[in-house]
Amino acid sequence: MIRTLPQLIHNLYAYSIEEVFCNDPESAFGSGSTGLWVQLFILSKFPELLDTFFIVIHKKELIFLHWYHHVTVLLYCWHSYVSSSPTGLFFVVMNYAVHAIMYGYYFLMAIKMKPKWLKGFYITTAQITQMIVGVVVTILSFYFYSKHSGNREHCFIQKQNNTAAFLMYGSYLLLFCHFFYTKYLNVGTTMKRNVKEGDTKKDK
Repeated sequence: MIRTLPQLIHNLYAYSIEEVFCNDPESAFGSGSTGLWVQLFILSKFPELLDTFFIVIHKKELIFLHWYHHVTVLLYCWHSYVSSSPTGLFFVVMNYAVHAIMYGYYFLMAIKMKPKWLKGFYITTAQITQMIVGVVVTILSFYFYSKHSGNREHCFIQKQNNTAAFLMYGSYLLLFCHFFYTKYLNVGTTMKRNVKEGDTKKDK
């Protein structure tokens, strides 16, 4: 995040929003140190699948959102990289930022040093915010794509890639909102879970 966010801020300051969305990504952010960290981001989607592996071997509940999210992100990121998506830097920076928070949270839990004020609620809120921004970025991309009639010489946005991004981020937004509701807002479900956990402890 530290290596890619400054480039995104620079681009937003130095260019118009249309140029940021349409410029050739190789020259806009795909070379130098930022290009390296973008490439490492794409490669990181493979080890992220270890999350799913650890859940399976520890016989924990594997929810649809988890494996759907990891598989589709992997496929989309690779497609974006090979098709030179000009909006890729937005998604890279957001994902790096949210994962820095999320995996930091998991690390503190693992070493039993998570502060009481750091709740899972904040992680899910950050993820939902990422999905909202992702949907907005794809909608703006559709606008600039239409403005240039899909002419690749004037705007590097590809309709196929952007459609995939819209469907992906749109579905994530719905799924994360549903997850947020059932885990943090659905009192009935929370009470049932607490009762079940209490019964389990008694049995032990």
